[in-house]
Amino acid sequence: MNLGAFSVSLSVKNLAASRDFYARLGFHPFAGKEEENWLILRNGDHVIGLFQGMFDRTILTFNPGWDQAGGETDSFTDIRDLQRSLKRDGVALATEVDEGGSGPASLMLMDPDGNPILIDQHR
Repeated sequence: MNLGAFSVSLSVKNLAASRDFYARLGFHPFAGKEEENWLILRNGDHVIGLFQGMFDRTILTFNPGWDQAGGETDSFTDIRDLQRSLKRDGVALATEVDEGGSGPASLMLMDPDGNPILIDQHR
């Protein structure tokens, strides 16, 4: 199962303080809008998202169709196929994708410890 690029989406209380902290660890913004309270940071192949006021918990995030640099991959597994596979394997989904649609969509599931996992396809 190819889930695409991986990142950790952090729920932060103060975007600027978090940005400055992660800058000291070598992370630099490459996407996002500070005025909308979100930034995506990179340190080599490592990607973290900082989100202020958007959700309550840290989320593991996968992006089908993207590589770790945020570039589009030549081929990828569509999120609807991923959803069908997860459901076939008995994985409970917290939110689902409209299987009749196409293009961008997202779904969410929880691991056994209640950690949210977002699969978010942007293309």
